[in-house]
Amino acid sequence: MKKDLHPAYYENAKVICACGSTLVVGSTKEKISTEICSQCHPFYTGTEKLIDTAGKVERFKSRRVKAAAVVATPKKTERRRAAKAKKIAVVKAGGIPGSRNQRTK
Repeated sequence: MKKDLHPAYYENAKVICACGSTLVVGSTKEKISTEICSQCHPFYTGTEKLIDTAGKVERFKSRRVKAAAVVATPKKTERRRAAKAKKIAVVKAGGIPGSRNQRTK
């Protein structure tokens, strides 16, 4: 069996988060830096903390607003059905003047 095959293991490796909290764990690296941990993650804390990079959060929120507006307007098929129903009602009522669909009395 080869000697020195495995990397060195550090029993007291430090994990340092961007929020400032530190944890001591066992790892093959002596020092680990993270952006988010259980002390600042919204899932564990129950608060919303947005880390905005290049306006992505604002663009996402604006897309959600646009999507909600699209849902509120009738879709193309619904508009076509309404127009067709309106034409049928006009034809049943006597037709359009000057067209072949006009009823003669």
